[in-house]
Amino acid sequence: MSDAFGVRVSRNTLLRLITSLPDPPTATPRVLGVDEYAQRRGRIYGTVLVDVETRRPVDLLPDREADTLAAWLSERPEIEIICRDRALFYAEGATRGAPQALQVADRWHLWHNLGEAAEKCVYRHRGCLRSAPAPLEEPQQAPETTASSPWPTGHRFAERTRAKHATVHALLAAGHSKRSIARQLGMGLNTVLRFSRATEPEQLFTGQWQSRPTKLDAYKPHLDQRWQEGCTNAWKLWEEIKAQGYPDGYGNVRAYVSRNLRGKPQPVGPRPPSARAVTRWILTHPNALAENDRLQLKAVLANYPELEALAEHVRSFAHMLTQLQGHQLPAWIEAATTVDLPSLQRFAQHLKRDIDAVVAGLSHPWNSGVVEGHVNRIKMLKRQMYGRAGFDLLRKRVLLAR
Repeated sequence: MSDAFGVRVSRNTLLRLITSLPDPPTATPRVLGVDEYAQRRGRIYGTVLVDVETRRPVDLLPDREADTLAAWLSERPEIEIICRDRALFYAEGATRGAPQALQVADRWHLWHNLGEAAEKCVYRHRGCLRSAPAPLEEPQQAPETTASSPWPTGHRFAERTRAKHATVHALLAAGHSKRSIARQLGMGLNTVLRFSRATEPEQLFTGQWQSRPTKLDAYKPHLDQRWQEGCTNAWKLWEEIKAQGYPDGYGNVRAYVSRNLRGKPQPVGPRPPSARAVTRWILTHPNALAENDRLQLKAVLANYPELEALAEHVRSFAHMLTQLQGHQLPAWIEAATTVDLPSLQRFAQHLKRDIDAVVAGLSHPWNSGVVEGHVNRIKMLKRQMYGRAGFDLLRKRVLLAR
């Protein structure tokens, strides 16, 4: 723009002028939204404050400490409602800085945390998602051939041995002596004697390569079972047995899968659903599920009663959340802590730590959705500033470009 207007000024001067602009006048909000944003993801976080009623940003704080928020709130006693997540530092700062305000836990964060707990519960019982493989048909003639020939067709050692065996016997039939064959083929006399005594090349398939014990032998039953269950990723199989104590690398597992498992028949039928898919079905309203998803969910819940209990608790919590019936939360927590679902139990126990704000969040229409929108807007501004998004300049851009 400075080039278009013919103004000779450097970009640093423009940034300095923007930083020195005064803050726009803002009225103290009645309903305040509080959430964190990342200045450097995983390292430095700040706090964004938004007027929920007007949907405009009020201020940015350089950190997410309770003392900083409490000091900012103590200067504004007109605040009546504070929408926040369940972070302890925001709860402590709101309690100390605005004791007169009603704290409301955001419903989106509650539902998101419940979804994470539900997914952990489903993953813990992922064994029930996989139906038992169907019994195999009568064995074909191929296994008999494999049993009589330890090295299958196509194996380089087997093909080389078969070729040498055929050549030696062809020369013997033509009248060549064993010593002459050894000279012509560059083989030792004892090797030629072994080939000449074997009527079939399969009789030579013995030695150090056959039936030698390996460190993978103890884990082959697990690999075979997981292959039949539908897991055909060699890297994932290696990670599973590595967690069980397998000491070697990935290459041995990949070789075993390629040689021994690739040709095995897979279980007949559709691929079993993943834990994430089942969690999505449980978190979706039954009327909004597709017919196929509804039938698969019904089959999964019929196989394991604890997942049925999980679905019931999720649906009752969803009813509380959508119908704003927060007074039912204590009874829900009591019921959720009695089932054998550790992740759901931990979620219910954590709700007790902030029970007043959670009950208020499930009883009042206020939420932090508008604050999440401004957090996304801050991310966009940071990308536009190409590394120049220091706190002072970022704060000015958020507050001035309203």
